Amino acid sequence: MRGQRSPPAVAVPPDGGYSWIILLACFLVFGLTFGVIKSFGVLYVEIHRYYETTATGTSWITSIAVAAIHCVAPVGSALSARYSHRAVVMTGGLLSGIGMVGGAYARTLVELYITVGFLTGCGYALAWTPTVTMLGLYFERRRPLANALASTGECIFTFLLTPFLQLLVNHYSWRGAMLVLGGLQLNLCVCGMLLRPLEPPQRRQAPREEEGPALEVQPQMQRDPQGAVGARAPGEALSSRAALRGAALRGAARRYMDYTLISSPSFVVYSMFGVFAALGFFAPALFLVPYARSRGVEEYQAAALMSISAASDLTGRILFGWVANLRLTPTIRQLTVSVLVLGGVLLLCPLAGSFPELAAFSVAFGLAFGATVSIHITVLAEVVGVHRLGSALGFFMLLRSSGGLLGPPIAGFFIDKMSDYGTGFLMAGVALIVSALFLMLLHQMTRWGLAQSPMKGRDSPTESDRGLGGGA
Repeated sequence: MRGQRSPPAVAVPPDGGYSWIILLACFLVFGLTFGVIKSFGVLYVEIHRYYETTATGTSWITSIAVAAIHCVAPVGSALSARYSHRAVVMTGGLLSGIGMVGGAYARTLVELYITVGFLTGCGYALAWTPTVTMLGLYFERRRPLANALASTGECIFTFLLTPFLQLLVNHYSWRGAMLVLGGLQLNLCVCGMLLRPLEPPQRRQAPREEEGPALEVQPQMQRDPQGAVGARAPGEALSSRAALRGAALRGAARRYMDYTLISSPSFVVYSMFGVFAALGFFAPALFLVPYARSRGVEEYQAAALMSISAASDLTGRILFGWVANLRLTPTIRQLTVSVLVLGGVLLLCPLAGSFPELAAFSVAFGLAFGATVSIHITVLAEVVGVHRLGSALGFFMLLRSSGGLLGPPIAGFFIDKMSDYGTGFLMAGVALIVSALFLMLLHQMTRWGLAQSPMKGRDSPTESDRGLGGGA
């Protein structure tokens, strides 16, 4: 029929070829964003000492950066849909570099909040969100493994940056270290250049008007009850035009940001997991070096703990990402177990007082952390479907921002009150165990939904979709 439009062609994930270049870019983006955040504990000690402030006050630098990443993530998704993933990532790299260099010249903590916290965090969001979305578009069958391999960039950069930053601090002070970091951040622009759009297959079709929101109104004809054809009333024609215009505007809005996700119960429950998990994710990495220093551990040994944790984290991501790719158990069940183990390990941290004990804790923490982060994006794709991953990732990060913003300061508040860095780890462990309860609820909701009625609003089920709800 002339009035009907054929469905848009959908690009098929190649799972190979140029996909590996996208994986490399995502690997570097992980390292130059979250790898830098996890290494910030070395600078935390120096800034805390330089400004003679509280643990809470210093921790706001990292908190604001993490919150900015989460809050600006939906903007990154919308901008990449409107313009291109490549342009947005390159803009993010420029912003993060400017923020870190500006922080090197900060005279007060507030200026650090604005530069290293806000500006750099916004740059990270614009770089990270479109890159992870692009990775999901290029991989389907190997998506869990691809996400795990890409996220290892965070571990490897943490492993290398922590002793490197300590060396820079000893030779050039924390301001010189920030200048070097600012130069490194500009490599995010190179990562953006590698993001080649995935083109849908070309197909022949009849010539038609320029594609866009269908605002044209066909000749307004209608049949009377006896079957005669006549002109539609002027009022009805105006109403039809308004309805079409409203539908077009809603379609355009959903193209850039699928706001209907907030009406999905499974997405909301998974986002609540993200909020409580974020309360506990970032505090341990920030406070591990100060905690070790407070227990009398030498500064290079304290920095080495982050490297040990990063190496163990790397092992966990690759190992458990590979396990998830085997589909031996539902990925959501695997994620639940890893979060519970991570929370339990953090609760045991205050028992460690010497370097060997802290090294053992770092190994256990890294493995559990790697097992968790290697698959949480995979589970999100299974919850909403890969066709809505870009919008879902943006909304998920936005909702999770409250946890990322409040986690380190809450831990810092307990540290200041109790005069013990160990209390920060206790707070993080409790938050992660609470977050696991939401994963258990989501798993039950998925099983009930599959048992009662087929899932609606999704594309045909993929292997990834079956991985979420399968099993007892």
